[in-house]
Amino acid sequence: MHLRLMAVCCVFSMCSPAARAQTGTSGTPSGPAVTAPAILPSNRQPRARDLGVPFDGTPGPLNAITDVAGVEVGYKTLITGEGRLLVGKGPVRTGVTAILPRGKQGTKSVFAGYFAGNGNGDMTGTHWIEESGLLETPILITNTGSVGVVRDAAVAWMVQQKRPGDFWYPVTAETADVPLNDIKGQHVTAQDAWDALNSATDGPLLEGNVGGGTGMICNGFKGGTGTSSRRLSAADGGYTVGVLVQCNYGGSQQLRVAGIAVAREMNLQRPCVEKLLDPPVVYWWNGTTVPVCDPKVAATADGVRASEEGSIIVIVATDAPLTPDQLKRLARRVSVGLGRVGAIEGDESGDIFLAFSTANAGADEGNSTQPPFHYPNAAIQRMQSWKMDAMFTAVVQATEESVINTIVAAKTMVGADYWTIPALPHDQLQQVLRKHGLLQP
Repeated sequence: MHLRLMAVCCVFSMCSPAARAQTGTSGTPSGPAVTAPAILPSNRQPRARDLGVPFDGTPGPLNAITDVAGVEVGYKTLITGEGRLLVGKGPVRTGVTAILPRGKQGTKSVFAGYFAGNGNGDMTGTHWIEESGLLETPILITNTGSVGVVRDAAVAWMVQQKRPGDFWYPVTAETADVPLNDIKGQHVTAQDAWDALNSATDGPLLEGNVGGGTGMICNGFKGGTGTSSRRLSAADGGYTVGVLVQCNYGGSQQLRVAGIAVAREMNLQRPCVEKLLDPPVVYWWNGTTVPVCDPKVAATADGVRASEEGSIIVIVATDAPLTPDQLKRLARRVSVGLGRVGAIEGDESGDIFLAFSTANAGADEGNSTQPPFHYPNAAIQRMQSWKMDAMFTAVVQATEESVINTIVAAKTMVGADYWTIPALPHDQLQQVLRKHGLLQP
């Protein structure tokens, strides 16, 4: 069932809790808050490993960013309306993702570092991270048009939570959920950001069409939110590295799974719509009418927008004792992981990455420091540089798997103007991997 139809059912309480968790609902600013829990439903979504996709490295027990102790993630998913795009009215296919490095109850800062593979995007709060090496706030991810309201909502939430400090620089990042969402309508509200923050929890996570990733396109198929983790060997310290992505970049022809350009060996129809409008939707590059989808043939989203228009936000968490300079080194290695799935970090893409460590709690509270101001100098732990290769490897592997988990979990979605963004066809993916002797039992 298309998520558009599922959302309609949810309004009348006719869908399962799992479906409600996946789709969420949106309300007016005066309506009741509705959250999309991060906890995985009992009839869980398929993940890349479930399909037999091979990966290097050893994941944590959840294979998620929440394998890093203390990290919590929450979502708010907004899916309403159908038909022709009317700015300010919809349809709406968007949301908010919240990542709390020390959970809702944690008030201590974390060391952090960030890096932009290509800077055609936005992540607020990074000037202070670059200057001080500190992250003092939750991390939120939404759509491009809603960064401001979500950033301001984070401030209000921290005030409501009585967090220490006179002021903060919240980190809010974005990717552009066109054409599925009425992005110019700015439908995300402060309450939506609060719902994402308040619903944050540890444990298994939903992936695909959820939270800030609801309306995104990834590597020519329906994209969104994905996660993975790696557990280092005891010899390498036994630390955990977790990654969460909001994936909204690239086309199918560059996609690599297990090193194979899988979409080039699939039978895919060109981008299509669920039904025709009058006047009809046309392709942006040649002005011809977009055809109605053939339900018997899988499709690609290539051509819905320019080939490198889009972005990816990647958050890396670890419990290893790393300092800000080392965390920036981790953030840089995200680009290597994206390269393994075919990314080139094109001109029109905002590829922005942030890494943080939950170690060294209380070492430096930055602007959140409370009086009296006569603390002794902090004693911190710092991993020696010659140990970092295992950390780099973990980031590369978890980033690669997070992207593939995103497109495996995401379902076909119909959005504004009846654009239909297709899910990755699992059967064809398995056929291609089997052909190359790569499909795992």
